[in-house]
Amino acid sequence: MKGDTVELDAVDRGLVHALQIDGRAPFRLVGEALGVSENTVARRYRRLRAAGVLRVVGAVNGARLGHSAWTIRLHCTPDAAAAVAKALAARPDTSYVHLLSGGTEISCSVRTSTAEESEALLLHKLPRTGRVTSVSAHLLLDHHALPGDWAGIRSLTPERAALFTPPAAEAGGDVSFAPVDRRLVALLSRDGRLSHAELAAASGASASTVRRRITALRRAGVLAFLVDIPPAVLGFRSEARLWMSVRPSELTAVARAMARHPEVSLVARTTGPTNLLAVANCRDSLDLARYLSERIGSLDAIRAMETAPVIRTVKRAGALLPFER
Repeated sequence: MKGDTVELDAVDRGLVHALQIDGRAPFRLVGEALGVSENTVARRYRRLRAAGVLRVVGAVNGARLGHSAWTIRLHCTPDAAAAVAKALAARPDTSYVHLLSGGTEISCSVRTSTAEESEALLLHKLPRTGRVTSVSAHLLLDHHALPGDWAGIRSLTPERAALFTPPAAEAGGDVSFAPVDRRLVALLSRDGRLSHAELAAASGASASTVRRRITALRRAGVLAFLVDIPPAVLGFRSEARLWMSVRPSELTAVARAMARHPEVSLVARTTGPTNLLAVANCRDSLDLARYLSERIGSLDAIRAMETAPVIRTVKRAGALLPFER
C-alpha cells in the first residue's frame, strides 16, 4: 500500500487527532472515544504506519536542555539538490528537510546543543561544494505555533478530545538527561509507541525504570510525543514556507494572528533579513493563493514576503523539538 493512495475515514482521523493530543494514548481509550474496539484502533494504526503515512515519534524539547534551533536555507544547482537534501536528512540533528520552489532550494531545521556546536555547524558542517551556491542560517527565537498543534489534524469533538490529556509539564522540574534517557529517546525517536517491555529489552533497563524515566521526562517538559503525518494525507496538498519581514513594533501581534489561522502549522520569530517564518498548508494552489492574498494580505504590518512551495519532503519530524512549550 502506498502512502499517496491512502484515504482516511472518520475512525482514522479520530485516531490521528487522539495521538496528536497524547501520542502514547492507550488504544483502548481511543476505541472508547471513537465507539470502536481496541483491536480496530490497533489495526488501523498498524495499517497507516505500514503505509508510511503515520507514526508517533518521541521528541526532546531542546530548549529545556539549553539547545538552540536553526532554520537553514541552501540553494543548489539543479543536479545537486536531491543528493544534498538526502545527506542533510541522514543527520541526526535535522528535521523537516524539504525541497522547495523549482527543486533548487532546500530548507531544514537543525538543533545545536552548544555555542561551539552552532559555530561548527555554520562554518564547517553544512555542505560546502561548488554545487551549493548559497547557505543562510536563521536562529529561531521563539514560536507562536508548532507542527504538533496544527489544527488541520483535529477531528474529534471537544468532549471526545478532552478524554486525552498528556502528562502536564512542570515548570522548573528536573531536566537531567541520564545515559539511559539518551538510549530511550533514540528508540522513541524511531517509534514513539514502543511498549515499556520493548523499550526495556532494547535499552538494557528494567521496565519499571523505563516507565519512571518516561514519566519524569514528560513531566519535566523534556520529552513529548509527536504525530508525524504528511499534510497531503489529510487533504492539504499545497504546502509552502513563508519568510516575512514585519514591522518590529507589530511582530508579536502578527505572529499571534497567524498562529490562529487553521492553515498554519508553524509560526516562529527568526534572525536574519526576514524576522518571521511560517508554514502554510492549503488544499490546493488556488486555496494557497487565496490564503496569501486574503488572510496574509490583510495583515498590514507585513512589509514583504517570500513564498516557497514545498516540492518534496525528504524528512519530517526529527528527534528534537525546537522550542519549549
